[in-house]
Amino acid sequence: AGAGGRKERPKPREPAARLERARQRAAQQELKQRQRAEIYALNRVMTELEQQQFDSFCRQMQASGE
Repeated sequence: AGAGGRKERPKPREPAARLERARQRAAQQELKQRQRAEIYALNRVMTELEQQQFDSFCRQMQASGE
């Protein structure tokens, strides 16, 4: 009877482990998506800042050129 009980014990643990793995994978994907969104946002901000700096640089060059 002891051997039979030992054989059945791992079964309930397996779906839990699989569920945990799936949850970790989902969390990782979510993190990746959030990071990507942050990178895109940062990229957009940096591009706008660069454009502003370029515009002011151009104005300075025009002002000093006159």
